[in-house]
Amino acid sequence: MPKRHAVAMASGIMPEATPLQLVEAAARAGFDFGGMWIEPGHWTLETTRAVKRALRDTGLKLLDVEVVWIKPGPLDPDHDRIVEIGAELGARNILCVSSDPDRSATRDKLGRLIELGHRNGISVNLEFGLFTEVKTINAASSLLEELALPAGGLLIDALHWQRSGGTLDEIAALPARWLRYAQFCDAPAEGPAPGDAAAILDEAVDGRLFLGEGGLDLRGLSAVLPAGLPLAIELRSRALREGWPDLVERARVVLERSRRYLDEAF
Repeated sequence: MPKRHAVAMASGIMPEATPLQLVEAAARAGFDFGGMWIEPGHWTLETTRAVKRALRDTGLKLLDVEVVWIKPGPLDPDHDRIVEIGAELGARNILCVSSDPDRSATRDKLGRLIELGHRNGISVNLEFGLFTEVKTINAASSLLEELALPAGGLLIDALHWQRSGGTLDEIAALPARWLRYAQFCDAPAEGPAPGDAAAILDEAVDGRLFLGEGGLDLRGLSAVLPAGLPLAIELRSRALREGWPDLVERARVVLERSRRYLDEAF
């Protein structure tokens, strides 16, 4: 029998939540892991202390914190803060994306972050997608191959993978050490035109569906991912937010439907 996937609540399920509400909702709903969004401008030492207390009191562990967004220009000290805060909270992973069109700069900044993560006992995972400057799984793979750092990972989001034209063979060929977790959601089989940046972003933040309600190849994706790989349910959806305004109830609905689909499908 295949090993059961541990399931995490991605922070994008409730972008309006405070850090403490993210912990409370994930824990009360019964998720195996939580996810944490860090806004450096609003995050203080007291925030760290309060979140650590909430994690300790609930027993919840964090699968990831997000997001380190590499941008053109000089190094951003807030990126180091996010890595260090994530490590202090005991998170396993940092989610990183890049909007820097300079590939060499992205590589160098990513490498520095991965090395910082390694020193702090946390992996840094590069997410690809048409909404970023690292648009495909092959583009992300080539950066990680060049860096060859042990704390570097590659994050596959089911939506971004399919919209960017990714294949199952490309995933099957990845080194297993790069895959720390994946993000699952569903969406219509056909998406926006590849060149329609606004529509791509709108779908990503407002148009995702419950697992099993769309046409993404989740079964094929699960078959080529490592057995038992933790899955963060990345169900960013305006309909979800409007249909379940209570955060704990929203988390419970997402977990119940996600777990039912995963248990039946896999």
